[in-house]
Amino acid sequence: MSSMLLNRLAHNRTTLLRSTASRAAVRSMAVLNYSSSSNSISPKYKAIFDQLDLQFENKGVFNGTWGGSGPIVDAVSPADGSVIGRVQTGTVQELNDTLKKMEDIKVMWRETPAPKRGEIVRQMRDALNDKLEPLGALVSLEMGKILPEGKGEVQEYIDICDFALGLSRTLNGKVVPSERPGHFMLEQWNPIGTVGVISAFNFPVAVYGWNSAIALVCGNPVVWKGAPTTNLSSIAVTKILEKVLVKNGLPGALCSLVAGGADVGQAMVEDDRVKLLSFTGSTPVGRKIGESVAKRFGKSLLELGGNNAIVVMDDADLDLALRSVLFAAVGTAGQRCTTTRRLLLHEKIHDEFIEKLIKAYQSIRIGDPLEAGTLCGPLHTKAAVEHYKKGLEAVKAQGGKILTGGKVLDDRPGNYVVPTVTSISPDAEVVQNEIFVPILHTMKIRDLDHAIEVNNSVKQGLSSSLFTRNPAHLFKWVGPSGSDCGIANVNLPSSGAEIGCAFGGEKETGGGRESGSDAWKQYMRRSTCVINYSGELPLAQGIKFE
Repeated sequence: MSSMLLNRLAHNRTTLLRSTASRAAVRSMAVLNYSSSSNSISPKYKAIFDQLDLQFENKGVFNGTWGGSGPIVDAVSPADGSVIGRVQTGTVQELNDTLKKMEDIKVMWRETPAPKRGEIVRQMRDALNDKLEPLGALVSLEMGKILPEGKGEVQEYIDICDFALGLSRTLNGKVVPSERPGHFMLEQWNPIGTVGVISAFNFPVAVYGWNSAIALVCGNPVVWKGAPTTNLSSIAVTKILEKVLVKNGLPGALCSLVAGGADVGQAMVEDDRVKLLSFTGSTPVGRKIGESVAKRFGKSLLELGGNNAIVVMDDADLDLALRSVLFAAVGTAGQRCTTTRRLLLHEKIHDEFIEKLIKAYQSIRIGDPLEAGTLCGPLHTKAAVEHYKKGLEAVKAQGGKILTGGKVLDDRPGNYVVPTVTSISPDAEVVQNEIFVPILHTMKIRDLDHAIEVNNSVKQGLSSSLFTRNPAHLFKWVGPSGSDCGIANVNLPSSGAEIGCAFGGEKETGGGRESGSDAWKQYMRRSTCVINYSGELPLAQGIKFE
């Protein structure tokens, strides 16, 4: 491991948490919670709230005006359990009212020329960039990821706005030669209609951004239901977009928000007015959503579970691989869809790599997500801590070993656990599904074919990465008999995707694609158009009908 990295990580483990009381990551509970004695914004966070036009008590519905008559939920910090705000969520009726308003404006927006739609997204990009610092800090407060990751998530939204702006002038179809004389044949792409976005807690800003920026330039209004535990991020983003819409005399319902619980989400899934439903979350929930949308012949875009592997071959740059594994397995406290869950090590370098990996893990600083030098913040909820503990129990029960970590830091407030490395068989049941906590399962592989077999053996297929210097290994890995994941990297982490290409996975990951490349086509409907300018009526395939 490089000395630079070790210097960056090396902190006494007794200083894992130096001031948990000085940070807050918001977690909105799905039930009423009035236990807090505080009814005002903490002075520690007032500057962040003020810059984002947030109050201690906020309305969670926006469709041109702000409202909400549903349950009031507390925003609870995963760092120390304190209540830092409240949100009055929406109801199914308010979702219905919002969709009615969106129906009234969809014709106006789809008839707006695409470059002009792109100009609105450009202004949204600038408005988001102006609020990058406080919005990134809010993500860290509410979700619990470290500040560089919080700001990086906002930057991802900004980047996709840049992409969408260019896309607004390059949305194109295809001209195809017709077999009939005097005929012109082409493919035409048109807006699909209202897009619904149900996003997850781990990326409370970026996932909406991927969908919203592309959907808007494609000519569609967007309605958003964020995760119930990250309502403040949803509200803050919507307030930023609202100002751009008001400035340009556009209806606020173009970027609607209905914060709420499972009832609101289910109503959105089942409503025929939502032509495309984008869902990010677990495979079991995504399966039900896909079935519900399919029953009404709607379109769904599913970004579901991942069980991602990194393969390190015996010819790999081990220092590069070590740094990559550390980021991919520990970043966001193991709560990314693309987090590395499985580490496949060639038997020749296995012991050497494990020794270095354990040393690196034992130097990770756990603590305040807003404090410089922290690499691992808290888990998002108490339920996640329980999943962590059950995962460790399953490892032991199924013949695995805990190599390092395996502890809940329950001697302090917050949802802190120690990132963990295990040694276990790739066939163990606990390895087959992601736990969504920082537990990394390690195992030996004999050669590349064995690595591909193990990589592809799970039901999920989101992300994967191979570390090698061998060109033959590289091209096999990304080829038809290589990794079966939607992301097949070489010599970089399984996480940290750019926006230029489509993001998504195969198998039980759902098959959806968001962000770059031609993912925009999912937000539009395709028409095959044939124009006869000949004055005659020749039929295809030479058919005579006279």
